[in-house]
Amino acid sequence: MPVYEYTAINAGGKTVSGIINADGEASAREKLRARNIYPASIKRVYYKSEKKRTGKALSLHLFSGVRPAELAAATRQLSTLVGSGLPLTSAISALISQAESTTMKKTLSRIKDSIEEGQGFAEALSSFPELFSPIYINMVRAGESSGTLEIVLERLALLQENHQAQKNKIKAILAYPAVMTILGSGVLVFLLVKIVPKLTSILTDMNRTLPLPTRLVVATSTFLQSHWLLILTALLIACLGVWRLGRTEQFRQTFDRAVLHIPGVKSFVLKIAAARFSRTLGSLLEHGIPMLTALGIVKNIIGNTVIADAIGQAATGVEKGEGLGVSLEKTSVFPPLSIQMIKVGEQSGDLEKMLQKTADVFENEVDTALVGLTSLLEPLLVVIMGIVVGFIVLSIVLPIFEMYQFGG
Repeated sequence: MPVYEYTAINAGGKTVSGIINADGEASAREKLRARNIYPASIKRVYYKSEKKRTGKALSLHLFSGVRPAELAAATRQLSTLVGSGLPLTSAISALISQAESTTMKKTLSRIKDSIEEGQGFAEALSSFPELFSPIYINMVRAGESSGTLEIVLERLALLQENHQAQKNKIKAILAYPAVMTILGSGVLVFLLVKIVPKLTSILTDMNRTLPLPTRLVVATSTFLQSHWLLILTALLIACLGVWRLGRTEQFRQTFDRAVLHIPGVKSFVLKIAAARFSRTLGSLLEHGIPMLTALGIVKNIIGNTVIADAIGQAATGVEKGEGLGVSLEKTSVFPPLSIQMIKVGEQSGDLEKMLQKTADVFENEVDTALVGLTSLLEPLLVVIMGIVVGFIVLSIVLPIFEMYQFGG
């Protein structure tokens, strides 16, 4: 059933806006009037699948407004409502009224309509791959089949929250050096463009050979003033080029391979991958997803093409009858500890729980590494900025000191 976005005036004379499902625009207006809401404007929302069929342009960027945290919260709320015995469509209706973004309201409304038309929940979710990942859809499908939908939804919410928490930690770590770099670069440019030129005339009037540090700073200042437009253009072109290049598969493979050859960084990336792999695979297997299907899903969300290829190779080995631990060991990519724990889980017949324990181990190691990285980056950046600013100050002070010494 089509979805319409409206702006209207209610019985109290206030302007209201929202969405409504109807067979057509006339039907939508009738439904609104029946609620004592009088539409001033009404516009149909087209989805990507509808765009392909009708050729009409999208009236909005459908999934640009749904934050991961909002989806996780909605999943947890839905788990609670379904677990309390509320029918699925009624639970989704309750979520529609509580959704923060208009995008989420529209999406939930379409999902509710699809279920009422006879589709399964997972089937309805699969119409929105931009929002619901293969993991989400397959776990919901397994929950529907086994009658444990509320448990599956709770596990999905936990997975999303853990994943988002880890991403937030990494962003917080990177935010400090990014802010320090931007502020430090701004200070340096200000010194070189505004302060140094005012002192240059004084220094050149001394009619003496300037010290090497001073000559370097003066030359840098002159170059920045003369070619600032060229430098800015080059930076913009470089950023655009890197962004375009980063979207190609070949560059991603080259970059991912290079990352795994950097000492320190390699260990960190592999630990994150091992934690994500173990947590996701364990959750999928616990809810009845077949091993090969689960490996295919995990491969697509691991975030590194080299590690994804290794998972694909392991899946081929599992398909031939090998154990998961043995197949992963042959790729020489995953940390030895993760492989040993997986082998123990296979031998004990409790692979799912061992995968969860493996995820716990590596998530703790990642957290420890992040704390260590933070404690290292902060003083390192301060030292670097101190050296650079100190060099500029020294280059200014040296000729003045020499002038007084010469005068003495």
